[in-house]
Amino acid sequence: MPTPDTQQPRTGAEILRTALRRNVGAMVWGTLLMGLYQAGETAFPIALGLIVEHTMRDRSLGALGLSIAALAVIITTVSLSWRFGMRILQKANTTEAHRWRVRVAACGLQPVARDVDLKSGEVLTIATEDADQTADIIEVVPLLISSLVAVLVTAIALGLADIRLGLLVIVGTFAILTILSVMSKRIGSSTQEQQARVARAGAKVADLISGLRPLHGFGGNHQAFLSYRKVSTEAKHQAVTVAKVSGVYAGTALALNAVLAAAVTLTAGWLAFSGGITIGELVMAVGLAQFIIEPLKLFSEMPKYVMIARASAERMALVLAAAPVTTPGPERPAAGGDVELDGVRYGTLRQLKFQVSAGELVAIAAYQPRAAADLAAVLAVNVPPDAYEGMVRISGQELADLSVEAVREHMLVNPYDAEIFAGTLRTNIDPSGTSRMVPEAVEASMLTDVVALHREGLDYGVRDRGANLSGGQRQRLSLARALAADTDVLVLHDPTTAVDAVTEQLIARGVAKLRRGRTTIVLTSSPAILDAADRVLVLDDGVITAEDTHRNLLATDEEYCSAVAR
Repeated sequence: MPTPDTQQPRTGAEILRTALRRNVGAMVWGTLLMGLYQAGETAFPIALGLIVEHTMRDRSLGALGLSIAALAVIITTVSLSWRFGMRILQKANTTEAHRWRVRVAACGLQPVARDVDLKSGEVLTIATEDADQTADIIEVVPLLISSLVAVLVTAIALGLADIRLGLLVIVGTFAILTILSVMSKRIGSSTQEQQARVARAGAKVADLISGLRPLHGFGGNHQAFLSYRKVSTEAKHQAVTVAKVSGVYAGTALALNAVLAAAVTLTAGWLAFSGGITIGELVMAVGLAQFIIEPLKLFSEMPKYVMIARASAERMALVLAAAPVTTPGPERPAAGGDVELDGVRYGTLRQLKFQVSAGELVAIAAYQPRAAADLAAVLAVNVPPDAYEGMVRISGQELADLSVEAVREHMLVNPYDAEIFAGTLRTNIDPSGTSRMVPEAVEASMLTDVVALHREGLDYGVRDRGANLSGGQRQRLSLARALAADTDVLVLHDPTTAVDAVTEQLIARGVAKLRRGRTTIVLTSSPAILDAADRVLVLDDGVITAEDTHRNLLATDEEYCSAVAR
């Protein structure tokens, strides 16, 4: 049975409760220390008032020395309690933010598609800024409680001098919080909209960067820039709105706090003038009136931070609480590498049926590129089994009964547009650092010339998205990564479209040699790979229309010859 920490929170409120529950210990210690800090701060003007009172009655050096020692103790307490209290709270805050970043990232990387209307750039913003702002609740609550302690101590101290001063602080604080709590709701809704707009702008940037080369190709740079400028301008206007609302909130809070402090000071002065309180109590009241501005300011800002944290938590809930499109099965594929499609109907595929036996190298020549993409999506489990008709079987077991993670360990589908990551050639080929096939994969993919070109060899640095590599080099690097994985079943989608004919021939031979005895399916129109395959399946209009060796098909099928001959 899952524990509360492992259950997936479904609302922003649940996320906040989970964060608070996980950090109860740190928050208790932080609250105690920050409460001690605020109590020490409050004690300072109280001590000054008492010192003045006693000094006026007893002018001895001993009383003065004792007073100085008391002030030193108060100052030391204030300094140490703040230092260690904030250290505990900030450590807990940072740790909690890390937990939520990891959880959001894990959901974003889930192998099962999730029904979330968010782009990758927005998920990135949620996993960073929103996770940080949600974790701020760990600091907000202790600071809120410690500020309340300061206000209560102040009210009690002033009430002991004169009940009217204590009531003035309590009533004034209640009035201030009532006004500001109404204003904080506006900040929360405005902040949530701002976060959404900023996230959309980030997503637009990510999309433009990923499509930068095609944009250069057809001259779409200017239109892309205008599109981003529009989204960014919307985010800017919303940010200005939030800044205005926050400014009004801060100004109102400061003005109300100042009014309360002035009221306490004037009331204390009138009471001292009329003989209601002593000079020492007047000094204490004036000191507390000045001091109370800071905890009141902190206290009055807390509703705003709570609303911001809640808005961020609600955005995280969009990712964390989204139901999976399909529920993966519990089984693992059996040993072996046969793949069978039986009557699959999806997208451009209609009643697609074929079987690949374990250990075969089969090439599929798709006359329509869309059909190849649809087939790759089905095999990669990017399409849930209930979204298409027919059956897909891996080693005799239906795909719907298998765990998605287990399927991907057993069968790797390498897309034609696989990502290249910032790092080195080696970390791109073997991200986990556990493959024993790296040298063989480099040789089979003909990445050897890229490795030899740089004295760092496999440790040559690769920029984000492979910006310092040519299109052919990126494609060969992606192929090397797929081969190094050494899975039971490997599906390659157009692995050689960006390389020259000679390199293509060498790659075809290398893949056939390295994958001998392992099931390999290649979606391609490359004559070299088609010729190296044990069988060629012709995929036309969503069905298999022909099956034979490449050379026999060339000799007997004119349409095939015109489609693949170069």
